[in-house]
Amino acid sequence: MTDTAKKNLNQILSEAKQASAVLSNLDNDTRSGALEDMAHAIQERSAEILSANSQDLAESKKLLSEGKITAAMADRLKLSAAKVRDIADGIRQVATQPDPLGSTTLARDLDEGLTLYRRTCPIGLLAVIFESRPDALPQIASLAIKSGNAAVLKGGKEAQTTLAVLFDCLTAALKSRGMPASSLVLLSTREDVESILKAEGLIDLIIPRGSNHLVRHIQENTKIPVLGHAEGVCHLYVHDDADPDMAVRLAVDSKTQYPAACNSIETLLVHKNIAARYLPLVAAALLDRQVELRLDEPSYAIVSKFFPDANLAHATIDDWSTEYCDLVLSVKIVDSLDQAIKHINEYGSHHTECIVTTDAKAFETFFKSVNSSGVFWKASTRFADGFRYGFGAEVGISTGKLHPRGPVGLEGLVTYKYELIGDGHVVSDYSGEGAKKFLHRDRS
Repeated sequence: MTDTAKKNLNQILSEAKQASAVLSNLDNDTRSGALEDMAHAIQERSAEILSANSQDLAESKKLLSEGKITAAMADRLKLSAAKVRDIADGIRQVATQPDPLGSTTLARDLDEGLTLYRRTCPIGLLAVIFESRPDALPQIASLAIKSGNAAVLKGGKEAQTTLAVLFDCLTAALKSRGMPASSLVLLSTREDVESILKAEGLIDLIIPRGSNHLVRHIQENTKIPVLGHAEGVCHLYVHDDADPDMAVRLAVDSKTQYPAACNSIETLLVHKNIAARYLPLVAAALLDRQVELRLDEPSYAIVSKFFPDANLAHATIDDWSTEYCDLVLSVKIVDSLDQAIKHINEYGSHHTECIVTTDAKAFETFFKSVNSSGVFWKASTRFADGFRYGFGAEVGISTGKLHPRGPVGLEGLVTYKYELIGDGHVVSDYSGEGAKKFLHRDRS
């Protein structure tokens, strides 16, 4: 990147930063109205979006053959008419969410006439870097605008034709409401990413969505706060009292409904007491859906008897920590609930885990002990999604322990300020001999 290009990008980021200040002062009706216009424009231009996506899909075959993108990335690239409708519906759902700004989360009288408030406010300027999934663009943009944040967005080159049309829909909606054009910025080059990582003072938060390599590169090469997860190594654990038919259905859905997603399972853990009965059933269902099974020695011994000619492999230790994003599943037999929990905490990525059991106490132990952002009981891990949670959309999944955690919707894109209202109050009145006492009286 040339010095001139760097200067131009800095100017772009400066204008986006200024736009964030404007957005923070807009009322909820204006912000929500822009989202309604976005959804309408996307539906109106559905045919154009799908045509652009067809071009990207054709080009992705070449990129895949050259090893420049993975099969999972190519799979995530595809849109359909139904998917475009879902995108528009997701934006409308965000629009109808309560205003996340200006909420009072604390009201406390420090003394008579001296009141402290804690109120929600935007973060400022977000930089979101994502791969493959063009639907990530409108999801992120809608959440950013609704929460009063400006956003700099960088998608993958494999989706650039689709992104261009979607972005035009979004910016047209902003213009229709008189909002700053620089509220949303779409970047296109890899060099832009490196410049973003150095834009301290302009960008307030970076959110990466993509491969383990992408996320780790960003986390290790910037001083700007980063929200995201490096990988999704999710588990389904089948306890010894599980309903086998239910456990089969959950395993199949969690693995095959959309294997390229970060919330699909990568490891199936099975209690030894149910293994002989359950493994032949689940193996039949998974093999029927072309899933490659990588089994530890005890599970291999069971499954291979029933399916000697199937696509089976011996699991290695690397399989326990691998995110396949494909029709591949590792399988391990465990001796106990405690061993299952230990395995998940050691090899998982703290994303989403499920236990299949009829024992509420077993679930409670699992829930309290598993160190993941989502812990489910008898429900597919594929439910770990902002749209399915009713957030309308998500900017990504956070597997860290600090706020926010799990699918990040509007609540994850706001912070807060303390507002103190007095009437000439000074600290010296509250210190030293004869000092006044604080009330510290919370308002209901």
